Amino acid sequence: MNRINWKKLAVCVGIPLLVGAVSSLLTRGEMESFSKLNQPALSPPGWLFLVVWTILYVLMGVASYLVYVSNAPEDLKGRSLLLYGVQLFFNFWWPLFFFKWHFFLFSFVWLVGLWILILFNIKSFSRISKTAGRLLIPYLLWVTFAAYLNWGIFLLN
Repeated sequence: MNRINWKKLAVCVGIPLLVGAVSSLLTRGEMESFSKLNQPALSPPGWLFLVVWTILYVLMGVASYLVYVSNAPEDLKGRSLLLYGVQLFFNFWWPLFFFKWHFFLFSFVWLVGLWILILFNIKSFSRISKTAGRLLIPYLLWVTFAAYLNWGIFLLN
């Protein structure tokens, strides 16, 4: 069994947490206007988003760490981590489009793109580490739910 490199793990977990934190800072104060929108059924309370996203970012970071420290060929790891970075880029921008600028239809389309990227990322990570791929499944499920909410808000507002 490989030993955990805590410094690399901290960096890998810190990257998605930083992406989420910066995105959150740029949209702070927008949850109040969000709460005033007509919401679809099953809309969770606002505080739940922070909890869920924090957990998901940690899982993403651990998954990327497993890929990064794996014994897989460097080109395969590089492509997988590049795809991971692209989906993080999409992840960063969605809250701005949705919460800050209220581009609800565009946000939905962007989220569908993110969903596809996550699916490819799961497949890519799974080729290197089954565990890494599985760690991204809750993320895919949450983005599926977010797409439902996004679409519902688009239709209702």
